[in-house]
Amino acid sequence: MKYQEQLTPWVVYQITSDLQRQVVIRFRRRNDADSYLKVLTQTRPSAQFVVAFDAPPVAAQPAALV
Repeated sequence: MKYQEQLTPWVVYQITSDLQRQVVIRFRRRNDADSYLKVLTQTRPSAQFVVAFDAPPVAAQPAALV
């Protein structure tokens, strides 16, 4: 995950007809993403959108020895 993507973890996805998701835009705050989603659904009522938190992958840590 790129550094810029880590700064903007809230993503608005468009769900395509073949059930794939396509990134529309990224935000730093959830309320900004929700507001943008509201505008999108008003301007494109036939399209399907969803807001999701895109967390960076967690690196596997070796088990601690006891």
